[in-house]
Amino acid sequence: MFTGIIEEVGTLTAVESLGSDRAGKRLTIEADLAPELHVDQSVSIDGACQTVVDVDPDASTFAVDSIEETLRKTTFSDLEAGAPVNLERALQAGDRLDGHFVQGHVDATGTITNVEREETDWLYTIQFDPQHAAYLIPVGSVSVDGISLTVARLDEDAFTVAIIPHTHAVTNVAETWTEGAAVNLEFDLIGKYVARSFTASGETPDPEALAKTWMAD
Repeated sequence: MFTGIIEEVGTLTAVESLGSDRAGKRLTIEADLAPELHVDQSVSIDGACQTVVDVDPDASTFAVDSIEETLRKTTFSDLEAGAPVNLERALQAGDRLDGHFVQGHVDATGTITNVEREETDWLYTIQFDPQHAAYLIPVGSVSVDGISLTVARLDEDAFTVAIIPHTHAVTNVAETWTEGAAVNLEFDLIGKYVARSFTASGETPDPEALAKTWMAD
């Protein structure tokens, strides 16, 4: 479990195939927090929960193995050496929850369709598959590349988030969030359970009804 508060931006130093071209990949990442990690710990990389399989404290690197399922659901299949990645270690019991509950289970990828610079922030519009519309509500939470953000505007197939200067400076947003770029999306855990309660009972989830139910809870 994570919170969506990025600890550090690491650098992907190597991408190695674990088999054929369609197989998984081993990702090696250089980061200041690497020497503090241990094999079998969980780390969120651009919003995807990965298991540490190797640590080199001297080189300040750690490695994870991303299997085919991860590559299909995330942006990892396109990552190349040199890419900056958002990192967050797992939440410890008793820690403050400064963002929102993030599992590190990426639901889908979205595409940045517009970037607007305002006087005090940046607005990023992200297009997503409309089948996920029931999981988003205005001013609700969403994880984008592992960053806990608030939905500022919402349309049927796109939402907009506002990025403050601090977030812009301490994440990979400034370097990678350009128009046309793909990003990892994880919708709010509570919203997904509410939507599931509708479908499990045979009802068709209506976004407006879900929003009222979700916000009431």
